[in-house]
Amino acid sequence: MNILLINGSPKGSKSNTYRLTTAFLDGIKQEQQDICMKELSVSSMNIKPCLGCFSCWNRTPGHCCIQDDMPQVIEDILWADITIWSFPLYYFTVPGSLKNLIDRQLPMLLPFMEEREGQIGNGNHPYRYDMSGKSTVVISTCGFYTAEGNYDGIYSLFNHLCGQENYTTIFCGQGELFHIPEMSTRTNEYLSYVKQAGKEYIKYGISKETRELLNELLIPRETFEACADASWGIEKNITGEKSSITKKETDTLTFTRQMASFYSKENYPEKDIVLEMCYTDVGEVYQILLDKEGSHVYTDGSLTPTTKIETPVTVWRSIASGEIRGDEAMMKGLYRVTGDFTLMLKWDTYFGGSRPPTKCIEASNVQKKTNMSIMLIPWIVLWTTAAINKQLGCFISIGVCAIIPLIFYRNKKTIYDILTNTLVISISIIMLTGVSEKSMLPLSYFIFSAMWIISCIGNYIPLTANYSMNSYGGKDALKNALFLKTNRILTMLWGILYLFTSIFTWFLMRTSVSSLVGLINSLFPIFMGLFTIWFQKWYPAKVAKGK
Repeated sequence: MNILLINGSPKGSKSNTYRLTTAFLDGIKQEQQDICMKELSVSSMNIKPCLGCFSCWNRTPGHCCIQDDMPQVIEDILWADITIWSFPLYYFTVPGSLKNLIDRQLPMLLPFMEEREGQIGNGNHPYRYDMSGKSTVVISTCGFYTAEGNYDGIYSLFNHLCGQENYTTIFCGQGELFHIPEMSTRTNEYLSYVKQAGKEYIKYGISKETRELLNELLIPRETFEACADASWGIEKNITGEKSSITKKETDTLTFTRQMASFYSKENYPEKDIVLEMCYTDVGEVYQILLDKEGSHVYTDGSLTPTTKIETPVTVWRSIASGEIRGDEAMMKGLYRVTGDFTLMLKWDTYFGGSRPPTKCIEASNVQKKTNMSIMLIPWIVLWTTAAINKQLGCFISIGVCAIIPLIFYRNKKTIYDILTNTLVISISIIMLTGVSEKSMLPLSYFIFSAMWIISCIGNYIPLTANYSMNSYGGKDALKNALFLKTNRILTMLWGILYLFTSIFTWFLMRTSVSSLVGLINSLFPIFMGLFTIWFQKWYPAKVAKGK
C-alpha cells in the first residue's frame, strides 16, 4: 500500500498538525505492514502560483508550462493509494503555499464539462487519469477553542475535489496546546485517540466511539481562551466595546498568566487562595488570586499571600514542562514553599487544566479505589472476638474473611488485603486446632507489625501509601518522592507501634483483663491516627521550607 503525506504547514515538521498526522500514521503502520511512504513538505518545495493560462489543457495536455516541483507532486499523487493532507487552518482555509499546490493540480483534469456522481456545485471536469480506488484523509488543527463551525471553507474545498463524504477528516481545535509542555498529559492522551483512529481507518474506518473522543475539547473554552490571550505577552486595556494593547509584558509575567489560566474554578475550596510567585533569579514577584470567579494575576503585591513559592523561574519552567518533578525539585532544595502547604498537595486539582466531562471520560474515570478499612477489619475482628471467646471468635474471623472478597467488586484490592485474609484465616485455624490464644494473639500483632515494617524496606511501596494515594491523585502519587517518604516514615511508626503492642499483649493476655485485650489495644491506634493526620501536613510543609 502506497501512502503520500502532503504536509502543507509553513512550519514543516514543527507543525502542531504534523504531530496528529504522525500519530495517525503510527496507527496505520501497526495494522498494515506492507506500507510504502512518501512525504512532501510544501514549505520546502518550489511550487509557483497557477498562471491560469490553460496550457496544460490545450497546448501541452497534461503538462504545466511552469518549470518547478509540481510535476513530481502529481506523479506522487497518482502513485499513492492514500493521500493525507496535513495543514493548519489559515484564515478559515488552507495555507497559501498549499493552495498553490491544489490549484496546480489542473493538469490532472480534462477540459471537458461533465456531471460527476455525487458532485458538489454546478459543473465539473473529468480526471485525465484513473483515480478509482484512491482514498483521501484530511487532518488539520486550528487556533480556536473548537473545530466545529470553523472548517466550512475546508469542507467546501474538499467536497468539490473529492465529492461529499468521499474523504475522511480529523479536525482538532486548540491546536496550539500541542507544543505546550505543561499540557503534554492531555495532548498525549488525544494523540493516542488519533493513533487509534489510524488503526481503525486502515481496517474498517474510524469507529463512532473513537470519533467521539476526537471531537472532545482538550480543555474548556474559558481556560483555553484565557491561556491563548495570556500567551501573547501583552496587556489588553478594554474600554467600552474596544480594546487596545497597552504594553509588552515580561516573559515571566506571561508565563505566570498562562499558569493562572489553567486554574479550575470548579474546584474552588470555599475560601480565596493567594499564591505569591517569587522568581528569585529575575527579581520578579507576582500574585495569583484564586477565587470562585476564576484566577486573577496581580503585579503590585497588594494582596496578602496564603502560600508563597520562592523559586528561580528556570526551575519552575522545568517543573511545568515536565523536565523535572516538582516533588524532587523541592526535596533537592531547588525552591521553597511557605504558608499554607495544602495548595501544593492539591496542585493538580487547582491547576490541572480541566476539561468538560463527557460520557466517555466519565466512564473512564470510574476507577476502583483502595480502602484501608478492608485490610483492618479482619484483624480487628480477630483481636476483639478471639480474646473474648477463642472458638467463636475464630469462626467469626473466618466468616468475615470469606465475605471480604465480595467487597472487591467496588474496591481495588492490594497485596496487603490478600495477605490479611490469608494470615487471619491461618491464625484462626491454628487456634481452632488447640493452640492457645495467649500465644497466637500476641503473635498476630507481631505478624501485623512485620507486614508494615517490611513494606518500608528497599523499593517497596510503603503500606500506607497504597491507601492514602486516593487523596493525592491516585497512582500518580506513587511517583511523588515526598509523598512516598512521608508514608514510609508513617508506615514505620505504625509498624513499631504494633511491635510494642505485640509485647504488651503477651503480658496482658496473662492477666485478669485478657478478654478486653482487643478493646484496650484499640486506644493506641486512636492517638496514632491523630498523629498521622498532623504529620501528613506538617512533614511535607517542613521539607518545602527547606528545613
